[in-house]
Amino acid sequence: MSYVVMKMNNAPAIFDAHASDYEALRRRLVPPYEAFYAAAVSALALAGRPLRRILDLGAGTGLLARAVADAYPRAQLTLFDGSPAMLERARAALGDGASYITGDFSALPPGRWDAVVSALAIHHLDDPGKRDLFARLHGALAPGGIFVNAEQVRAPTAFLQEAYDGWHERRALELGTTAQEWDAARERMLLDHLATADQQLEWLREAGLADADCIFKDHGFAVLVARRPG
Repeated sequence: MSYVVMKMNNAPAIFDAHASDYEALRRRLVPPYEAFYAAAVSALALAGRPLRRILDLGAGTGLLARAVADAYPRAQLTLFDGSPAMLERARAALGDGASYITGDFSALPPGRWDAVVSALAIHHLDDPGKRDLFARLHGALAPGGIFVNAEQVRAPTAFLQEAYDGWHERRALELGTTAQEWDAARERMLLDHLATADQQLEWLREAGLADADCIFKDHGFAVLVARRPG
């Protein structure tokens, strides 16, 4: 088993341990929090048609799912995550109006989805894993369906990555993250396998998805979109 796979297998246990304080901490660790999530939800309108079935990959405690549910109250929403504790917190917020499935990205829930969304989850996959997931998403989306990925991305150069890392730490501390919380977050970031926005857009196109674009970016936080033709 590769180191990447072992780290991915450890991720649910790590996030189970942080389920209770996950949301408050995420607000402090994601400096453009409001604009970042708002851009992800607004991107769903690019589908240009009603969205009846929406899948949230790596849904966690349902931060993105709740915003999607508010915007699309008639949609059938399914939350998919590897952490049972996270999904329990999501269920407490969303109730029985959504479905909850525990699993990892190696096997997506069956069905054709009008939209697939994800927030800060796919970067736990290595690059081949991302490309494999994007290829499978092509088959999981209904024709005309849209994929929205609100993600942390790597800078295109080492110089910019160092600048982005410094900005991220400064802003997180300004937002109230303690030094201990930041150190713990940096440890969890060892799970991350960041790819640039441009790399991921190219992989989405290779997977047969169309209209791939980055519609929001603030330093290392980006919202990527793509659509299944049809």
